[in-house]
Amino acid sequence: MALSHSSVDAEAAARLVAFGMRPKQLPARDVVYGDLVRRYGEDNAFKALTHAVAAGLGLMVLEVNQQAGAVLAATDESVFEIKMDSYARQAKIRERRETEKVLHGLIHLATAALGYPRPDDLANDTYIGRVSVEQVDAMVREAARMLDERAAAAEANNDPLADAPELEQAWRAYARRPAAAATKDGRLAADTTRGMVSRALRFLADQGFLVPVSDEQGGTYRTTPRYQIQVRELAADAAFDDLLALDVVAVANAGGTLRAASSDTL
Repeated sequence: MALSHSSVDAEAAARLVAFGMRPKQLPARDVVYGDLVRRYGEDNAFKALTHAVAAGLGLMVLEVNQQAGAVLAATDESVFEIKMDSYARQAKIRERRETEKVLHGLIHLATAALGYPRPDDLANDTYIGRVSVEQVDAMVREAARMLDERAAAAEANNDPLADAPELEQAWRAYARRPAAAATKDGRLAADTTRGMVSRALRFLADQGFLVPVSDEQGGTYRTTPRYQIQVRELAADAAFDDLLALDVVAVANAGGTLRAASSDTL
């Protein structure tokens, strides 16, 4: 038997999706939002309707709960999809466009791996990670060094690098870019690696995935439940596994404070 929905139900489902598109708005801070999240969890018909409304907009519902709210992801070719080439182009980095995309992808990948370096971290809904500009930059540079060694070994064994993971194709571009340089007005130059990382972390904060904590280490942020849900999806990506497999992330203490394994200062 087909389910029928009233226009009021459809409006409520659309409103829940709309709340999810405001990343910094949380159910705990809005009575209407909180009521819609509760209804989603208790009413299977409303849940299905919400998914249908989202799908019609080119969105996928990843999770809906009181901690994170409605967490959405854009499907391929959705009008809401943020394409990496557009993101990289906005940064005005002087590299080939394909290289730009990979460099920015590496930064976002490293941020996720630093935020949740262990499977238990992703599984634990109460876990809060911390990342900083210096940590992310140090991690990618250490990964670049290790990938350099792997590439050299592959060449010595006559193994074609074209068959290597995508990370191994990008290490030279990141390694040759300076870590930091100041502009005339004293700001961090955008075409340095730390400038790129800083922009990435600010972008994630604007999306409700990170929250600024301090200006230490170039800028330190804590993770949010919304980001944890997104990284759970990312964890299925082979490149994420490749980066973690390099073992360049270390957990410094039982509380989950993280540092780049190559650095004694982070």
